[in-house]
Amino acid sequence: MDGLKMVYSRRSIRKFSSKLIDEDIISKIVKAGKLAATANNVQPWEIVVIKDNNVKEQIAQKTDYGKFIKNAPLCIAVFCEDIKYYLEDGSAATQNILLAARYFDIASCWIAGDKKPYAETIREICNVKKGYKLISLIAAGYPLNNDVFKEKKIKNSEFTII
Repeated sequence: MDGLKMVYSRRSIRKFSSKLIDEDIISKIVKAGKLAATANNVQPWEIVVIKDNNVKEQIAQKTDYGKFIKNAPLCIAVFCEDIKYYLEDGSAATQNILLAARYFDIASCWIAGDKKPYAETIREICNVKKGYKLISLIAAGYPLNNDVFKEKKIKNSEFTII
């Protein structure tokens, strides 16, 4: 897939088919996250792939806007060590994961994690050691309908050149 088409057609999808994602594709998506830009090449992330329905249900119940996680075939949790640029590094990893998912025609949606009241509980559910912060939860799966990947319109496409 053309890189710009991948970026232009990525969007947040919250409804998924029940089709499972191949382990090789999951590995490639996670690798994309781990190849994200990071301050001083620290690579502070801990990425957890959640396929277990009971765990997805627990996580979905704790979130305020991620109840649909329980219906996704996959949830990817991105944590980062609590260092100076943890949020920037974890956000870059999250965006790479979203784009890699799109490359494989997998729908996804970023659910906020940082500074949320449920962040610590989800860290414990995922058995991530203390000192790591939840950056994001990513629900992922094949979409119910491929029409969801149409190029989206931009609200304001203007920009300034100085």
